[in-house]
Amino acid sequence: MDQTIRWGILGTGSIAKKFADGLKAAQGAELAAVGSRSQATADAFGDQYDVPRRHGSYEALAGDEEVDVVYVATPHSLHKANTLLCLSAGKAVLCEKPFAINAAQAGQMVEAARQRKLLLMEAMWSRFLPALVKLRQLLAAGAIGEVRMLTADFGFRAGWNPDGRLLNPLLGGGGLLDVGVYAVSLASMVFGRPRRIVSMAHLGDTGVDEQAGMIFGYDGGAMALLWTGVRITTPQEATVLGTDGRIRLHHPWWRGRELTLTAGGKEEVFDLPFGGNGYNYEAEEVGRCLREGRTESDVMSLDESVAILETMDEVRAQWPLRYPME
Repeated sequence: MDQTIRWGILGTGSIAKKFADGLKAAQGAELAAVGSRSQATADAFGDQYDVPRRHGSYEALAGDEEVDVVYVATPHSLHKANTLLCLSAGKAVLCEKPFAINAAQAGQMVEAARQRKLLLMEAMWSRFLPALVKLRQLLAAGAIGEVRMLTADFGFRAGWNPDGRLLNPLLGGGGLLDVGVYAVSLASMVFGRPRRIVSMAHLGDTGVDEQAGMIFGYDGGAMALLWTGVRITTPQEATVLGTDGRIRLHHPWWRGRELTLTAGGKEEVFDLPFGGNGYNYEAEEVGRCLREGRTESDVMSLDESVAILETMDEVRAQWPLRYPME
C-alpha cells in the first residue's frame, strides 16, 4: 500500500457512520473530510470520528483538494445529484446502494464518470465480503454443478414513520430499493440479467412497497425466488441450488460469516469471518482500482449496476410504483 487513499464522506446519517467505522479497518485508507448541509452537523460528525476537515456544504466537500474519493451516503433520492456534483469537481465516487432511483438516473451518472475518466462504483458492500467471495469461487469451480435456482430474502419490520426514509416516496422509500436490492444484486451476481420477471407487492398507506415477492427467469430455465419488505421480518437466508448440490448462506446472508456446501453426499461448513464491520472491503476495492488506474470495478461493474436498476424498474412497473421525482 504505497498510496493512502484520502476519503471524504458526503452525508452524516447512519450509513455514513457505518462507513466511517469501516474505514478504520481498511488498509491504505484515511478519513480526511466530511461534508454536511450544516457546519454544526459536520463538526459533530468530525468530532465523533476524528475527521480533520469539516465542510458545511456538499459543494465544499466536493471541491476539497485533500480528498481523492467521496462516499455518497445520502438518501436514495439524492444519489444522482450528489454523485454528479462530485464527479463534476473531479472526484472519484463510491455511491451507496441503490445506485440511483432508476436506470435512467444511473445512466446519467455512468456517462458523466466515463466522460471524465473518473472511478465510480455502487457501494454494494456485501459483494466484497469473504462469504460472497467464497460463493463466487465455489460456483466458478463447479462445486454444485449447473446452477439452477436461487432463493434469497431480506426484510425487517421498521417502525411506522411515514415521513422517514423507509416509507416516504419522496425519499425513494420501500423495501425493494432499501433491502430488496441486496437480493436482486445477488441474483445478478449468480445469473446475470433475468429474461422474465413476475412480481407482486403490497403498497402501504404511503404508496411504497411494504413487502414484495419476485420470481426471475433466465435462459435455460434457471430461476431466482426473492422476497423483501420493510414492515415484515424475513429469515434473511440465501441458498444457491445446482444439479449436483447446494450452497447455503447463513443468516444474515447479506453480512454473513458462514456458508455450507452440500455436494457429493458430504456437507462442508466454511467459517468466513471478516475484519472491521465489513464496509472496509468495498473501500479497499475502491483503493485497489484507484491505485491500478481503473475507472470501475470488475466485481461491481457500472453496466451491472445499471442492469440491476433496469430489473428493479421493471419490477416496480408491474406493481405499479412510480416515485414523484421520476
